[in-house]
Amino acid sequence: MKKIFYIYVCIVLLSVISLGIVLAAFTYKNKYIGSTFTIGSAVIKLLQDLSIGPDTSNLTDELPGPLFDNISEGWKYEYPIKIFNSGTTRINLSSRANYTTANDPDNLRDIIYVEVFEWNDSNYNGLYDSEEKGASFGAPKTILRWKNDGIDMGQMDSAQTSGFLLTFSTPSVTDTKQGKSGLFDFEFNSLSL
Repeated sequence: MKKIFYIYVCIVLLSVISLGIVLAAFTYKNKYIGSTFTIGSAVIKLLQDLSIGPDTSNLTDELPGPLFDNISEGWKYEYPIKIFNSGTTRINLSSRANYTTANDPDNLRDIIYVEVFEWNDSNYNGLYDSEEKGASFGAPKTILRWKNDGIDMGQMDSAQTSGFLLTFSTPSVTDTKQGKSGLFDFEFNSLSL
């Protein structure tokens, strides 16, 4: 009985080895080793000094906002900024106002308008000259509409610096608004394309 068992085990082992040799004779494989996947980035930076390019020491995520005093009927102020796409992908740039109602108790958000224009700083001096004003990114919006709707500011390629002109205005100011103030943030957002 042991002899039959050993013969049976030997036949099974020889069959498995033979099958392995036959499969090995007809298989071949190739492979890619160490494939790397890197996610692109959509990072934007603000230029601190508009007359200097996108040097690392000139780029920041936040800047103090401007102080607008003595606003009256027909007031207008043009505020230039530059944004650098330090990410690795082409982006769609947009902007929004941000505030809390507690920081604008007198609803100045309803009477102050903003319109965003392209700004081509052709002489690279960082100062806005009237002939450098480009196309508008849409009709003027109140700060309330700017917060709720945002403003699409077009596309930017990686490593591109773009200039923009934020034009603030108010057509009229009622007597009840005299001496009042509001605090608003302006935010710029990038979305990778």
